[in-house]
Amino acid sequence: MFSNLRRAVRRGYRRAVDLSHPVRSPLGSAVVNCIVYRDGVRQDGCAEVEEALRRVRRTGEGFVWIGLHEPTQEELAGLAKLFGLHPLAVEDAVHAHQRPKVERYDDILFAVFKTVRYVEHEELTATSDVVETGELMVFTGDDFVITIRHGGRGTLGPVREGLEAAPEQLAKGPASVLHAIADHVVDDYVAVTDAVQNDIDAVETAVFSDTGARGDAGRIYQLKRELLELRRAVAPLARPLEQLATQPIQAVPAEARAYFRDVADHLTRATDQLNGYDALLDSILQAHLAQVTVAQNEDMRKITAWAAIVAVPTMVCGVYGMNFDHMPELHWTYGYPAVLGVMGVACFLIHRGFRRNGWL
Repeated sequence: MFSNLRRAVRRGYRRAVDLSHPVRSPLGSAVVNCIVYRDGVRQDGCAEVEEALRRVRRTGEGFVWIGLHEPTQEELAGLAKLFGLHPLAVEDAVHAHQRPKVERYDDILFAVFKTVRYVEHEELTATSDVVETGELMVFTGDDFVITIRHGGRGTLGPVREGLEAAPEQLAKGPASVLHAIADHVVDDYVAVTDAVQNDIDAVETAVFSDTGARGDAGRIYQLKRELLELRRAVAPLARPLEQLATQPIQAVPAEARAYFRDVADHLTRATDQLNGYDALLDSILQAHLAQVTVAQNEDMRKITAWAAIVAVPTMVCGVYGMNFDHMPELHWTYGYPAVLGVMGVACFLIHRGFRRNGWL
């Protein structure tokens, strides 16, 4: 039932067509879209939310899909009263920074997703932003879907276009929209996770190169921080998807649960990748710190070797600088060049010995 839907959504995702603009629309201060679907076909002439819901409930067919972007408490209060949304869910929908979750309030399902975007950059630095996150809330009832976006990421234009291209799937009702949104969000996780691998490969290559820079530690820490941000979006979604895939929920038909399990499998792939990346970065960091320690030891050996070489002429000059009257060869005509020669030969032999031992 949902396999064709997933392919259609992914095709829309690759085209990156945006039908839901992250701006305030003429439909209302926060309403971006208000559309009625009947038998999977988009209906015209439903600009007002009340009129759209009235048309759906008068005929008992289809559902209304309302899209909002960062609504205020006052802006959402009217919709909450019209659709019977629970006050606690409305409060969570208004205030962002929620963990991914699925909650049931009678016959209404409230789902929270974290959206992610890979931030393009020419070169990873110690201050580069790699992952940008947002939030997406979904209210699902028998005859309505309300989507609320926070942040610049998470546009549902490709999802809506993909669903409208598959009316037989969209005709299944709000559950098909919820599945398409979940699949779209998890596909973004997989895409961002794959993109992050390029940064990890670049850091790994730099660390193990012959000219590995000591400043790579800052880049590694920054990448670990960005991976942590990504993990905060990906990992907590496992439990909500498990609920949608296994628990009997009125808003999710039994035949749809298998497809939520498929989305959960994709999420598991992204989670496993992130766990592997984190372990790999730990290894890279340890290798980098070991390289820094080895480089410091080499520097200390070089400093010690040169100090030993310089110590020979320093000692000789120090002895002859004591100005005693009776010193060896003090009045010899060739004493000065002979002492210089002895110091030079001694320094050469010491330098040669250090070179053979790898200290210089």
